[in-house]
Amino acid sequence: MSFRHALLAMVPFVMCAAPGVVRAAEPWAPIDPARMSAAIKVLASPAFEGRSPATAGEEKSVEWIIAQYKAIGLEPAGENGGWTQTVPLLRTRIGEPARLEVSMNGSSTPLAVRKDIYVFTLSPEERIRIDAAPMVFVGYGVHAPERKWDDFKGVDLKGKVAVFLVNDPDFSAAPGEPVAGKFGGRTMTYYGRWTYKYEEAARRGAVAALIVHDTPGASYPWSTVIAPGGEAFDIVRDEGAEKPVPLMGWLEGDAAARLFARAGLDLGALRVQARDPDFKPVPLKGMGLTADVPVSVARLQSRNVLGKITGTKYPDETVMYGAHWDAFGMSKDASGKTVMRPGAIDDGSGIAAVLEIARAFRAGPAPERTVMFAAWTAEERGLLGSSWYAAHPLAPLAKTAANFTIDVLQTAGPAHNAFVIGAGQDTLQDDLVVAARRQGRVVEPEAKPERGAFYRADHLPFARAGVPVVAVMDMAGDYDLVAGGVPAGDAWLQAYMKCYHQACDAWSAGWDLRGAAEDAALVYAVGRKVAFSHQWPQWKAGSEFAAVRAATAKERGGK
Repeated sequence: MSFRHALLAMVPFVMCAAPGVVRAAEPWAPIDPARMSAAIKVLASPAFEGRSPATAGEEKSVEWIIAQYKAIGLEPAGENGGWTQTVPLLRTRIGEPARLEVSMNGSSTPLAVRKDIYVFTLSPEERIRIDAAPMVFVGYGVHAPERKWDDFKGVDLKGKVAVFLVNDPDFSAAPGEPVAGKFGGRTMTYYGRWTYKYEEAARRGAVAALIVHDTPGASYPWSTVIAPGGEAFDIVRDEGAEKPVPLMGWLEGDAAARLFARAGLDLGALRVQARDPDFKPVPLKGMGLTADVPVSVARLQSRNVLGKITGTKYPDETVMYGAHWDAFGMSKDASGKTVMRPGAIDDGSGIAAVLEIARAFRAGPAPERTVMFAAWTAEERGLLGSSWYAAHPLAPLAKTAANFTIDVLQTAGPAHNAFVIGAGQDTLQDDLVVAARRQGRVVEPEAKPERGAFYRADHLPFARAGVPVVAVMDMAGDYDLVAGGVPAGDAWLQAYMKCYHQACDAWSAGWDLRGAAEDAALVYAVGRKVAFSHQWPQWKAGSEFAAVRAATAKERGGK
């Protein structure tokens, strides 16, 4: 079932303009847009240095969020009665390579860092050395038995470099191609995410994994790829855990095409071949990757920040709101200049919304269930803070009724519509539609499903643990703005995407945050319903997360 059809089946009226629906006078109530703006201004200010984990910017961010929690009147929900949960991290930073090149027929071609290639590592080694490792093009690198798809066909990748295409095999498929619709069409599956491709390469023993970048498939430009500046983070993993690929990265699209041409291959033609289920891996004959890359390795501690309002009737049951406090800090741009990436919209806006929702709960009667408010670390480094919490929960996940994650809110004013990410997954999405209607808005399908938004935010670790989720990500749709309609909404989105993870994602006095506040008010209303009840939101029967939740039903009285 397609994304759009799934949503239409879930809520038949969702796409209607809803004749007779009248916008509420202030659909953002009880959220204060001005207070949200003030919070984002602080978080995105130079003093916070772009809020990278384990920096002075983290210290200021954590201290500031704790101060807000205290001022609102929350209780600490962290470890040992405190406000935080420690998240042990491994941080690696790639240095200037002594060698990074491809060789063929006795000649070598250097690869220019940030121009031709971007590399990083999650291995705790102080130097990554690869000596003329054979390179193999593995298409989209998907092994999906349930879809009768295997790009690897038994190829041995041990000691080799796997070269992948980004996104799913049917992303660019034309109607009538064998793959068309097999992976959801334009709707990205987890197989399309770069994280999956690196994981698959690791499982198969590759020494390096490189993804060919293209802006439509990745959903962001090359400037976004290189934004971390060679720095990478991971949670500290237990002994015996699967090791990551020693060297990971991206090849710039034109640079990749030139490399393939040197090996006598047409990358454009191979893209088409990779959409056929009979595709087999193609060696870049005679071509090898050599790398000698210094790495600085540090084991660090970062922190999630957690506050709560204890439930009056069911204190061991939890409704959770979360956003990530981190951004990309200080790093080099495409020209090599060091810049601060302040992360105002991504995700200062989410933190501002969580604070406002906490205020709204605190201003009314105490909820029946405990309501927790989380500011996660290291989302931009791979959902690490929320993943650590999901592996080390401070409230039972089996009795966590719902998780609401807010990541990127639009700043262009009130809108007639709202969006659901990952439609058809759970009953919380049904409640979202009803609550939006009360605001005088309609809920529409995610307009940019190819961006894989459902796999890119802090709700995902909770979904994997079986907790029903709602994600608000305003970069996933074209808003029908009250002032200017869809063209104005599309113009905002296009302008924002140019600043996504860049230095220009900065606070502006010219923002109109009433639309962002509408979305915060929407998830407040849905979560409030759950917090003042003993009902358990449910995954839909077709969701891949339903079975995980069902396994813990006894802890919820069979629900």
